[in-house]
Amino acid sequence: MIVALAGGVGGAKLARGLAEIAGTDLSVIVNTGDDFDHFGLRICPDLDTVTYTLAGKANPVTGWGLDGETWSFMAQIKALGGEDWFQLGDRDLAIHVLRSQWLGRGASLTDVTAKITAALGVKAAVLPMSDAPVRTRVQTASGLLDFQDYFVRLKCDVSITGLRFDGAAEAGPTEAVEHALDDAEMMIFCPSNPFVSIDPILAITDIHRRLKATRVPRVAVSPIIGGKAVKGPAAKMMAELGYQVSSLTVAEKYRGLIDGMVIDVVDGDLEGDIRALGMAVKTTRTLMVNAEDSARLAAETVEFARKLGGR
Repeated sequence: MIVALAGGVGGAKLARGLAEIAGTDLSVIVNTGDDFDHFGLRICPDLDTVTYTLAGKANPVTGWGLDGETWSFMAQIKALGGEDWFQLGDRDLAIHVLRSQWLGRGASLTDVTAKITAALGVKAAVLPMSDAPVRTRVQTASGLLDFQDYFVRLKCDVSITGLRFDGAAEAGPTEAVEHALDDAEMMIFCPSNPFVSIDPILAITDIHRRLKATRVPRVAVSPIIGGKAVKGPAAKMMAELGYQVSSLTVAEKYRGLIDGMVIDVVDGDLEGDIRALGMAVKTTRTLMVNAEDSARLAAETVEFARKLGGR
C-alpha cells in the first residue's frame, strides 16, 4: 500500500502517476482545510481536484475543474446580481449538490467521497483527512480571512502574517485514514503547498503522531523549483512568513517526518544542505507538464522510497 498526502494541482498530478503504479493499492489522504460552504453547498476543492485528476477528467489547462466544462449557471448567477468570484461549472455543480444532499442526510464525508470516486471510476482510495471540519484561516495585517476569500476572491493579493487551522485540535483521522497509515509500505508527501495543503493534515494530532512513529520509508517531493512555486502561492507565502523560498525550507519543515527528499535538478546545489538535516536526497526533473511526467516522477519517487527501506 502506497499512502500519499496531497492537496492542490501538484499533489493531484503526482497522485495520478502513483495510481498508475499502485492502482487500488494507493490511498491518497487529502487536505480538507480548504472546504467551505457556498450557495448553501459544501465545496471541497482539494478532494475534487484529486478526484477529477485520478478520473482523467480534470481541465488540463487549469488543473482544477472538469475538462470541457460549461458555465451557464455562473452566468445566470452574475446576471441576477449574485456573487461570481468562486466559479462553479455546470457539471461540477452536480458533485456539490449531491455531496451536500448526502451530507445533509447524515452520511460522512468519507462515505460521500467514496461514492463519488466510485461513480467516476477512480480505483485509488481518496480519503478526506478527517470527517470533522477543519478550516484554514489566513492571518493578515488587516484581519483574519477564510482561505477561499484569500485564495480565490482576493487572488492572494494581500500579505499574510500567519496561518491557523480551526478545528484541527478537536479533529481526528477517520478509520479509513488510520487503516491506510497502519497498512502503508511507504508514505509520500506530494509536491503540494506545505503551508496550506500539507500542514492542515499534519495539524491533526494523531496523523502527525503516526507519521512520526511509522517505520516505513517516508519521502517528500518538493513543490519548489529554482526558488519558485510551480503553481499557487507557496513561494509568496514562504517569503511573507520570513522563510527562504527554496526546497531546503520545505525539507526543514518536514524534518523528523520524512527520510528522503526529491528535488529538481536545478536545485542540486541544495543537496548537501538537505542531507545535513539527516535525510537522503534524490535529484530529478520534478516539473509535471503531462501524464508521462507524472508517471515518471511517481516511478522514480517510489523507487527512491524502496531503496531507503524502513527505519
